[in-house]
Amino acid sequence: MTRLAASPRRVNAFTLVEVLAALTLAAIILPVAMRGISLATTAAGDARRRLEAAALAESKLTDLLVTGEWQTADLSGDCGPDWPGYTWKAEVGDWGGEAALRQITVRVDWIARSRARSVTLTTLAYTGSQ
Repeated sequence: MTRLAASPRRVNAFTLVEVLAALTLAAIILPVAMRGISLATTAAGDARRRLEAAALAESKLTDLLVTGEWQTADLSGDCGPDWPGYTWKAEVGDWGGEAALRQITVRVDWIARSRARSVTLTTLAYTGSQ
């Protein structure tokens, strides 16, 4: 009976070079990925604020038209305690020389990252007189 020679056992493990290469790669990729996540979060916040401002402007414009306050009321203010930081201002002007039509513009302003931002909506209103 012959004995087989024992083969050396191979240990499955990472070498120091492989570990260092993985750490170097992670050190390069993680800051870039975190910066991308930060930019995406900032863009999402800006989009949310812009969407809220557009909805507030649309609501205020509709309110002014339905109540007729655009003809007599104070055309500025804040958006109330439910929407802190948002203010609105409306302007009424002639539209293209047509006496029966008035152009109503509502602008909602807010501050984001120390910069003034705004959304503006405009519509026409029929006055009924010429």
